[in-house]
Amino acid sequence: MAVRHRAATEATGTPRERGSVVIIGAGPYGLATAARLSAAGVRLRIFGEPMEGWHAHMPEGMFLKSVPAASSISAPEPGYGFADFRAAQGNGAVGDLYPIPVEEFIRYGRWFQEHRVPEAERSMVRGVQAVDGGFGITLDSGEEFLAGAVVISTGLVPFAHEPPELRGLAAAGLTSHPCEHRNMTGFAGKQVAVLGAGQSALESAALLYEAGAHPTVVARAPAVVFGDPPQADRYGTRPRATRLHKPGSPLGPGWSLLAVSRGAAAYRHLPTSVRMRLLHDVLGPSGAWWLRERVDGRFPVLCGRSVRSAVPEDATVRLELADTDGGTELLRADHLLMATGYRVDVDRLGLLEPTLRQAVRTFGGAPRLSAGFESSVPGLYFTGLAAAPSFGPVLRFVCGTGFAARQLADAVAARNR
Repeated sequence: MAVRHRAATEATGTPRERGSVVIIGAGPYGLATAARLSAAGVRLRIFGEPMEGWHAHMPEGMFLKSVPAASSISAPEPGYGFADFRAAQGNGAVGDLYPIPVEEFIRYGRWFQEHRVPEAERSMVRGVQAVDGGFGITLDSGEEFLAGAVVISTGLVPFAHEPPELRGLAAAGLTSHPCEHRNMTGFAGKQVAVLGAGQSALESAALLYEAGAHPTVVARAPAVVFGDPPQADRYGTRPRATRLHKPGSPLGPGWSLLAVSRGAAAYRHLPTSVRMRLLHDVLGPSGAWWLRERVDGRFPVLCGRSVRSAVPEDATVRLELADTDGGTELLRADHLLMATGYRVDVDRLGLLEPTLRQAVRTFGGAPRLSAGFESSVPGLYFTGLAAAPSFGPVLRFVCGTGFAARQLADAVAARNR
């Protein structure tokens, strides 16, 4: 590919443009980055079907865990928030007790793209390689060109986590991840074991139940936890003493949540072990407050269980579960849904040519990033979930688009001066 890119450059006589930037991915983080770079006068091309990761990999009927006040895609000027979208659609204002349907959020993201990032191209990037101090880009259309910088904003799906001990079941078609299902209707009438205790597991189980399936949640946690209904500080609904004890933040009330949501720039200076522990523990597995009534008493929830073994048996999966007292029990299911989250691993980004992937310095699979989201490969940036191990849990939510887009755009603009 490098030879082809060099040959194309020699044939056209067009050198790599130092200021040109390619953004791969048109979800919230890619769109926010494009809006900020465009406002800064940086030449860019952004590729991907707008909000496709949300449309193709989030189940119908899902709701966002984030409240409306924390669900706006960042733009460099006002007028493009979630509330602005609702107003433009002729819908009234909503408070934080309003769970946002995923379908509405997808429409909002596409509205944002149409009005703020109209230059988005629907082509998909199939390959990125290092070429002469820049990058060679190959599209699914066959087009090849050179860029000075690349921003990877490919979202969650490449990092869907599958526990190693369960990989033997995948070949038999007995396991899947929630991101593989646009809806749960195909499981109607089936017994489905759902592994996990977080929002994804609990909401998937609720959607399965509502689609006519028979789910059973299996969780290592000693109990399932649900959040409390939000009480926004700006409405003065919480006493001052309560606000001091648990201050409000985009991620919810609490000093730890305030720290990780407002202190993302400082987060990357923490020791690696501390960063990874906080990434897992600060927002531990829990369900949204509005999900409780769709879970409690609807289907079995087995807490304090871990999977000791999982084997195929007569076109079903046979799970041996261990409890905290050392006892075991068997659970048979037609399918095992692994709501086991996402783990960043650069090696799973197949669009990066192997030698380029190997040049990216990592920790625990995640890229080591500068304050401006730049990896160890000059000009190669990562944002969104891929940047969460460096900057903290806020990068797992839409409210993190503001910090990420500002930092990244400032770094790219400075690099191009």
